[in-house]
Amino acid sequence: MAQRPDMTIDLDAILDKKGFKLPGFVKNWLKKLLHVDFLNAFFIQGYEGVEFCTKALDYVDVKLEVSGLEKVPADGTLYTFVSNHPLGGIDGVAMGSIVGEKFSGKVKYLINDILMNVKGLQSIGVPINKTGGQSRNLPQLINDAFNSDNQMVMFPAGLCSRKIDGKIQDLPWGKAFVVKSKQTGRYVVPVHFIAENSPRFYRVANLCGLLKMKFNLAMVLLPDEMYRNMHSTFRVIIGKPIAPEFFDNSKTPYEWAQWVREEVYKLN
Repeated sequence: MAQRPDMTIDLDAILDKKGFKLPGFVKNWLKKLLHVDFLNAFFIQGYEGVEFCTKALDYVDVKLEVSGLEKVPADGTLYTFVSNHPLGGIDGVAMGSIVGEKFSGKVKYLINDILMNVKGLQSIGVPINKTGGQSRNLPQLINDAFNSDNQMVMFPAGLCSRKIDGKIQDLPWGKAFVVKSKQTGRYVVPVHFIAENSPRFYRVANLCGLLKMKFNLAMVLLPDEMYRNMHSTFRVIIGKPIAPEFFDNSKTPYEWAQWVREEVYKLN
């Protein structure tokens, strides 16, 4: 495969686009923290979509022990896979690989718009948290994705897990997956991804919460957390699909979302 320099990350350009004017030594420190050279050595290989996800797992030498995938037949049924989000990086590409390979590449993510700077994900990503003019298009982008014949992958917490009450767990889940799955007749598939980041990550994340910082400093640590999780093996447990009509009026969509979250953590 020919090298693709256009697929690499230009951190200077990203910072300029976001309006961050940083001294050179700070940029250099940030590049090391984000492992930009390590990531670009993979990105330049030019993988895209599901292949990007699968090859990324190989690149960081991460193995997956997946159970329950046989409960989700590739028979034309449309699904919304909803997972806890313990790592904020590897778990994302892992779900893209698992679902994408099962369904012949027919998969779409809802992902943070910052990750859309990773060009290998652009073909399967639907950017959320967009700023500026594109934010007006977000509802239509989501509708188009759910009305397509792609399988959907979502991390309903929106952020990766935190240490809450002494346990590594997601924040409360958003209700969008319940609402959109009911509207489009999709079965909801609960997924438990068993993993955790370093204690440092949770200390920083909780500190950001206590200080009510607008800038998500914990997110900056995620590439380093991925680097620390190289050569690991993670368990991924897939539960039984839940029919859209199961989410009746006995609970609000938000309450149903928390119910599914609880069911995810029961999967062992």
